[in-house]
Amino acid sequence: MPFEIMHFRDSDKIIKEKRMEKDIKVTLEYINDALYGSIYRGELLRQALDEMDWRENGSLNILEGRRYQYKGFKRGVAIEGSFAAYEFILEGIFRLQIGFDKGLVETGILMLTSFRSEKSSLGTSRDLAKSEIEQLYPTISMPVSIALFDLGPPIISNGTEEDNNGTSIPTDDNGAVKEVNQS
Repeated sequence: MPFEIMHFRDSDKIIKEKRMEKDIKVTLEYINDALYGSIYRGELLRQALDEMDWRENGSLNILEGRRYQYKGFKRGVAIEGSFAAYEFILEGIFRLQIGFDKGLVETGILMLTSFRSEKSSLGTSRDLAKSEIEQLYPTISMPVSIALFDLGPPIISNGTEEDNNGTSIPTDDNGAVKEVNQS
């Protein structure tokens, strides 16, 4: 599976009660397909969520009168996330908790990168997420699901493939980027 999803505090029961299991699974798969190997993930994520009807205008606001918004929202379920760093877990879960406390969100889905340094002594991203969600209780008490993605490094074509879908960057025989003189 391209991503791993973990449920905490019965978030899976809420999703099932709302009959959104398939919708969420298809949405997360689509996000994985759209963002895998990409460079500009923020805009692609917004487009993917919009195409999957998770960007209902007005329902994305977290605080009235402010521009803070969830990445997506549908039928009481908010989606939040960042693929830049796993450490977004704290900001993302806090943003979801605000909506939960205000009665706007019944459960949330927090999307994070599963990539962490190989030097980390804290175990896998899965183990760390589980531990952190447990340790954040009672401050963070909402039902939440965490989706860990491995979107791979950005793919930049070296210009040798026939389909040439990426940005062409000249490289030498060893794959190092060549310096290009433009006169």
